Amino acid sequence: QLQFVESGGGLVQPGGSLRLSCAASGFTLDYYAIGWFRQAPGKEREGISCISLTGANTHYADSVKDRFTVSRDNAKRIVYLQMNSLKPEDTAVYYCAVRQGTFKTMCPPADPREAEFDSWGQGTQVTVSP
Repeated sequence: QLQFVESGGGLVQPGGSLRLSCAASGFTLDYYAIGWFRQAPGKEREGISCISLTGANTHYADSVKDRFTVSRDNAKRIVYLQMNSLKPEDTAVYYCAVRQGTFKTMCPPADPREAEFDSWGQGTQVTVSP
């Protein structure tokens, strides 16, 4: 079964940094673009970033642009999300997933949509608070 295991979350003060990791379990990353999503309490899950198969193309939602950086190491089967200048509104459970369908190696031209991605992990909690 294809699944991700997310880690690296925690409690951090505003302005701080965290690096999330997303490790593939049971499959290789060699065929997929990977999306990062988050879900805040009481809100729907939103797509915030994507990295293409080769890493040559990335996408960021406006809410995280210039603060978050996505990267991947296909040999290690890990995708990373470096989060800097964290804000209280970044508090959420963070997930990664693989893109499905014909264009699965590429990122969509807009913010990732949950319906286009699969193989969700359990997520990792990020809390930004003084």
